[in-house]
Amino acid sequence: MPPHDLPPPPPWTIPNFVLRVEDLSHPGASIFFDCVKPKEALKLAVEASYTWLYTPLTAPTHVKTITLVLRPFNGVAYTFGTHETKEINFSLDWIKSSEARARDEILGVLVHEVVHCYQYNAEETCPGGLIEGIADFVRLHAGFAPPHWRPRAEGKWDAGYDATAYFLDWIEKRCGEGTIRRLNGSMKDSRYRVELFEKVTGESVSSLYALYCEHLEQTGKISHA
Repeated sequence: MPPHDLPPPPPWTIPNFVLRVEDLSHPGASIFFDCVKPKEALKLAVEASYTWLYTPLTAPTHVKTITLVLRPFNGVAYTFGTHETKEINFSLDWIKSSEARARDEILGVLVHEVVHCYQYNAEETCPGGLIEGIADFVRLHAGFAPPHWRPRAEGKWDAGYDATAYFLDWIEKRCGEGTIRRLNGSMKDSRYRVELFEKVTGESVSSLYALYCEHLEQTGKISHA
């Protein structure tokens, strides 16, 4: 008897996108629209978040609207919002300063910020460095790592951003594809405990980080911050 065909997995749930530009005369606005199509860029960022942190069966569907606000301010970008509505503020000044590689920088920042719309945070108890590291882990795997990013040994594993992203990437390679997806999933309904790493990987995070630093030393890829 031939096996039954399995139904296709459900498609990713794409939220509604809203764009607000607070200064169309700013050169960063022109660069943004010359480099990307807003709807396609945000859809790419959502799909990257789903791909590296979820499966079609586990992807959250609670985010109904993501608003992207382009305006001048110091810094790069930040995200806030409610369970269903998220707002990403993206600096036009930063976009202007990144003109030489604007497309990849715009897409990379959007991927990072959209991850914050979807990732689990252990009921708001997850260390900030791990939150930011997971966001940059997705950015790294989406192919938008800036040229200055390098694996490096910081004083602690959860220093955040690209430093932690490369550590998580090493864990993913060591323990198998989907490891960081499982780590994210473990923070859905419970408060953060450092033992979550051991539950997911079978090794403590301190042991993993010591092995990671040793790996960087042995391969000559280490860069001390």
